Amino acid sequence: MTTKLYCFGESGPSYKAALAMTLARMDWTPVFVDFFAGEARSPDFRQNVNAMGECPVLVTDELTLTQSGAILQWITDQTGRFGGVGTETYEVLRWVLWDNHKLSSQLGMLRFLMNFLPPERRPGAVIEFTQGRAKAALKTLEAHLDGRDWIVGQEVTNADLSCCSYLYYPEPFGFDRADWPNIDRWLSNISALPGWRHPYDLMTRAFPGPPKEET
Repeated sequence: MTTKLYCFGESGPSYKAALAMTLARMDWTPVFVDFFAGEARSPDFRQNVNAMGECPVLVTDELTLTQSGAILQWITDQTGRFGGVGTETYEVLRWVLWDNHKLSSQLGMLRFLMNFLPPERRPGAVIEFTQGRAKAALKTLEAHLDGRDWIVGQEVTNADLSCCSYLYYPEPFGFDRADWPNIDRWLSNISALPGWRHPYDLMTRAFPGPPKEET
């Protein structure tokens, strides 16, 4: 089976899918999407790849699938990994949905506004508001991880692979691992897994990165 992932290095949602497939030892190929040049919003991309104009997009011989949470479930269905054991599956899904709504959604927007917009276009009030929401979500995760190695159960699951994605990026967006000891320990658990790679290493083949800020 041929598996392609339309993605780009700066995409946290793409990293969720790329990391899960890599840890599961699946054979997959990245297809670079020039997001910062508007490719994902182009008529061709919307018509032929993803009408939602987003990454990641998983394409196999049998299906095309978008949204990182759905792709994570597909990986679990293919490999039997990362879905939790027994009734844990519902807890895993609960945390994936929470992440998509409360954590990654805030961190992704915050990181974009603070790093990938020219300084004169960065909306201070919006950044401050989003930082507050991101901090609230991080507090929830920090408290949950107290005394736990993983978000759900005794091994890594999609809950971990979904929630961790933006927290490995180096750009400053108000997150310092030293401020969150339980999250810091948990991120170290994930990065110690055989096959783990940083997002810019995992999705770097021919990927030029974001444009330099306008002057």
